[in-house]
Amino acid sequence: MALMAATVPAANAATTERVVVDPRTGLAIHGFDPVAYFTEAGPAIGREDLELAHAGAVWRFRNLGNRAAFAERPDVYMPQFGGYDPIGLAHGVASPGHPQLWLIIGNRLYLFHTRQARDAFAADPSQAGDAAQARWPEVLRTLVP
Repeated sequence: MALMAATVPAANAATTERVVVDPRTGLAIHGFDPVAYFTEAGPAIGREDLELAHAGAVWRFRNLGNRAAFAERPDVYMPQFGGYDPIGLAHGVASPGHPQLWLIIGNRLYLFHTRQARDAFAADPSQAGDAAQARWPEVLRTLVP
């Protein structure tokens, strides 16, 4: 079970058009519904018949309401840094986050590559988020479109 700390201020984390996508399916966050992290307090698989294309990825949703919420405000529901692990980014590495290793900090979703990375971020989200934000433009330039 992931930690939730919605009262912690958000680092000014980037949303991005560069999203972690499964190259075989084109799905963002392996088909998990990004809105469900907020409405159901955890990851939930989206439905194949409730998809939406955005930012070069296909997003799946559990219900029409979640799809509508995402369509209206993708900047709120998309994982920060496109789903890349902010701890990896702080070290200059683009490590894709895992949809079951997550936190909501400052009403933003973060995904992590390992439990250790999630725990490190949770220990000091402001510092970790600032470090990731500082390195993100540099790492972003290294990603293949």
